[in-house]
Amino acid sequence: MDTIVGTYECKVDAKGRLLLPAPLKKQLASSLQNGFVLKRSVFQQCLELYPMQEWLLMTEKISKLNRFVKKNNDFIRKFTAGVKVVEIDALGRLLVPKDLVLFAGISKEVVFSSAINIVEIWDKDLYEKSISDEEIDFADLAEEVMGNINNNDDGIS
Repeated sequence: MDTIVGTYECKVDAKGRLLLPAPLKKQLASSLQNGFVLKRSVFQQCLELYPMQEWLLMTEKISKLNRFVKKNNDFIRKFTAGVKVVEIDALGRLLVPKDLVLFAGISKEVVFSSAINIVEIWDKDLYEKSISDEEIDFADLAEEVMGNINNNDDGIS
């Protein structure tokens, strides 16, 4: 799977469908035939759209967990809660099931936000709030998460 890039806005139609913006649909073109998995995010009040190929890679990792360890069983149950296989129709629309709409607080305006190999789907107001969260200093977060990664011998990341 190629990296998905961009942030896009759209409106929810009367039937609860989202029209994928053309640039995003183009990036996902190779995945349209195989379908997608839509699930609740673990850490945020948003949804995650996995191209089927990415979902299979994720479930391959999870399937290696020992199911006789209660924490693993609990994790698997919560991770897969509300998971739905979804398709993008010929017009580029995605129907989000009502339980996932409620979880993500989706109302009228939605943001599709790339997250490397998946797409996050946010209610626009919640997305704006999450990226402007004053409790989290992005510079400090970037240093903590990425500061020790050095893939080159020249000291430049």
